[in-house]
Amino acid sequence: MHFDTIHHIAIIVSNRQQAKEFYINKLGFSLIRENKRLDRHDWKIDLSINETTELEIFVKEDAAKRPSYPEAYGLRHLAFQVDSVDEMVKELKEKGILCEPVRLDTYTHKKMTFFHDPDGLPIEIHE
Repeated sequence: MHFDTIHHIAIIVSNRQQAKEFYINKLGFSLIRENKRLDRHDWKIDLSINETTELEIFVKEDAAKRPSYPEAYGLRHLAFQVDSVDEMVKELKEKGILCEPVRLDTYTHKKMTFFHDPDGLPIEIHE
């Protein structure tokens, strides 16, 4: 059995415009398609993160909020590898996105930090 790469990651958000502003305008992901799904009473937005990976966003204004603290079962956070955490933190700050203090990962000994999307989903950047 062989898995090449992750095709997409699916998340649920509460507000379509906030999600588009954050993921497209601030993080720089590219819009592939956006569809209102009348049968499911929601929106589905597909974004390209890079050449191989997509972010699939479902907009459900009435979805239950997933607690981050205490942690719950399921997706814990998204993590992206970057060339320089320090440079990425600087770029995110310029776009109004606050990051936690940069620290060294205990096991990889590489720099890392977290920030959050508008619904509080933790996003990690890691060298």
